Amino acid sequence: MYIIALDEGTTSVRAILYDGTGKAIVSSSKPIKIKTPRPGWVQQDAEEIYGKAVDVLKELINKAGVAARDIAAIGIANQRETVVVWDRKTGMPVYDAIVWQCRRTADICEKIKAEGMAEEIFNKTGLEVDAYFSATKIKWILENVPGALYKALNGQLIAGTIDSYLIWKLTEEHKHVTDPTNASRTMLFNIKELKWDKDLIRYFDIPIDMLPEVVDSSSKVGYTSVLGDPVLIGGIIGDQQASLFGQCCFDIGEAKNTYGTGSFMLINTGDYIKAPSGLLNTVGWTIRGKATYAIEGSIFISGALIQWLRDQMGILKTAQESEELALQVSDNGGIYIVPAFTGLGAPYWDMYARGLIIGITRGTTKAHIARAALEAMAYQVYDIFDMVENNSGFAIKSLKVDGGASSNNFLMQFQANILGVDVIRPEDLETTARGAAYMSGLTAGVWDMEILKKLNKEDRVFKPDIDFDRARAIKGWRRAVERSKSWAI
Repeated sequence: MYIIALDEGTTSVRAILYDGTGKAIVSSSKPIKIKTPRPGWVQQDAEEIYGKAVDVLKELINKAGVAARDIAAIGIANQRETVVVWDRKTGMPVYDAIVWQCRRTADICEKIKAEGMAEEIFNKTGLEVDAYFSATKIKWILENVPGALYKALNGQLIAGTIDSYLIWKLTEEHKHVTDPTNASRTMLFNIKELKWDKDLIRYFDIPIDMLPEVVDSSSKVGYTSVLGDPVLIGGIIGDQQASLFGQCCFDIGEAKNTYGTGSFMLINTGDYIKAPSGLLNTVGWTIRGKATYAIEGSIFISGALIQWLRDQMGILKTAQESEELALQVSDNGGIYIVPAFTGLGAPYWDMYARGLIIGITRGTTKAHIARAALEAMAYQVYDIFDMVENNSGFAIKSLKVDGGASSNNFLMQFQANILGVDVIRPEDLETTARGAAYMSGLTAGVWDMEILKKLNKEDRVFKPDIDFDRARAIKGWRRAVERSKSWAI
């Protein structure tokens, strides 16, 4: 029997087929368009996302030459805070999906802070008040799409993160569900009680009937017939928690960082909910009703910085060229880049910070810029690492890494240097998909937790250079960050 992971990310939908040994057999991927109708606004066509999801699933089994009856289960991982509001009868969205990167609700967030709600929201949900999260996006749609609030109050509309929308469309019975990892990213979910918080829902003026039922991350969600015979959907998990699970960070203190469009560092904290100020508490996963928690640091722009250098600035021809250029110079030439294109995430949470390149001289070359960009990706991870090490009571002995940019050897070595701990890269970098597969495989009885620990293999361990001057490098980075803060105010 096989397991399928459906990984719905910010820029693409990917499906991967795994066999019983956890080996990835074949994959299929299609890009998703991103719309930016105004500065700071980011949205996507939810119908396109669903259509591409079905396309990759069908293409996958055709490539592999397997039938639906050969599939034990499908696991879904998804971009988390992105939300859709859709018609309960027709399944049609009333507006584009508002993406996690979108900053259109920054003013709403400022009003929430001014009303003194930030502490209550953090205590209940583990989240900072920020436009990043879902509640203000749902509120914006209800208040700005003509007729939406009236329809919602009359039970005609429902809402959810991308996992909810996909499952609604994939299941013939139109299951309206999510799991705690996604629910915990909305600012509406009490992570201690593992249920929607009625007081917060009332505060945001969102009808509670719009929200999905919350089920375990590993559970029999429903069945889909898009591949022919019915196939079990056996797992739902937000993409970053999927990566934590896919890296088998099952023990307290184990940590991973994913280098994607953004960058996300999660640390398993077991039963503890104790993130320091500036970082988030989140649900890592739930299995048989028991929650494992995590501290998270969310970085908005990581790999997207390299894309910007390539697509907008023309400094790079390919993303891979960044490593080649970085190795042409012995240091960054005094250049620091702060990629606060959509504000700064953890641990700063500054919605009005903006990006900058500082330290430019006549001797600056594109090699210095490329190197500084890669270093910026690592520095942002250091900020989170440092906050956890000094303020949480958890010690991080090593960092597991994944995502596209983790294949960059220069970046991984610099990351080890700046953190001062080993950086461990797995053979399979697609750990988000792997985590979704593992979740559904548990449900289907293909694997158990002990077997999962034996499936992952290391590719390389990057050890810190003892001669690297960490203090000097970090001082320069922090000076640059201070100059980027609240630039747009």
